[in-house]
Amino acid sequence: MENDRAIVWRYDFDPGAETGWHVHGHEYIITTLTDCSFRLELADGEVREAFVPAGSAYSRPKGTEHNVINASDQPMSFIEVELKD
Repeated sequence: MENDRAIVWRYDFDPGAETGWHVHGHEYIITTLTDCSFRLELADGEVREAFVPAGSAYSRPKGTEHNVINASDQPMSFIEVELKD
């Protein structure tokens, strides 16, 4: 869904699936639909592991660059809302 203020995406990842490297063009908010075990590969070479329980939300700034991987043995799903400038 997209309008003049936001873009809304749903992402569904099988175990081991990844987004591929990308840079976010907008500030964004993530709301997890399932428990999510993220492996985050960051632009500076750092790799982080994060567990985010179902129903949680967090935000990240415009310009965030990373690759996101489902690090669990279960499918995971989340909603991303990009906030247009």
